[in-house]
Amino acid sequence: MRIEDYFERVRQTFDACLVVESFNVAYDKRGSHEGFIQGQVYFVDGSILHLREYVDVETTLDRLTYVYQYMAPTGQLAFRYDNTGHHKKLELRTYPHHKHAGGEENVVESTAPELAAVLREIEALVQLP
Repeated sequence: MRIEDYFERVRQTFDACLVVESFNVAYDKRGSHEGFIQGQVYFVDGSILHLREYVDVETTLDRLTYVYQYMAPTGQLAFRYDNTGHHKKLELRTYPHHKHAGGEENVVESTAPELAAVLREIEALVQLP
C-alpha cells in the first residue's frame, strides 16, 4: 500500500465515526510507504483524542510508534495506548505495548490497537448531548 492510501483510510475512519465533531490532523509523508500522523480529534461531548503514529505500510500496517491519548471532557486522562518502552520493569507480556487505563499509574497489558478500535472504544464512552 502507498502511504497516501493509508492517510486517506485514516481520514475516512474519522469521517465514519458518529461521535467525531472535528479533527485537526497533519499527515507527513516520509517515503512512498512511510509516514507520520499527528493531531487531535474532537468529540461531541468535548472530549479529545491526541494521536501520533509513525507507520510503514509497505507490506502490512506496521506502526513503528504510536500514542492514542483520550482525554475526558473534564481534562482527565481516560486512557492512553502507546508502545513507548518506559515500563520494562513491570514485566508486561505485551511490552512495549501497554495501556494507561484511567490514569498514568494504572498500566495494563495491551496489544497495539488499530485506530478504528480506539474510536469504537471512545464511542462507547462519549455521552451524547
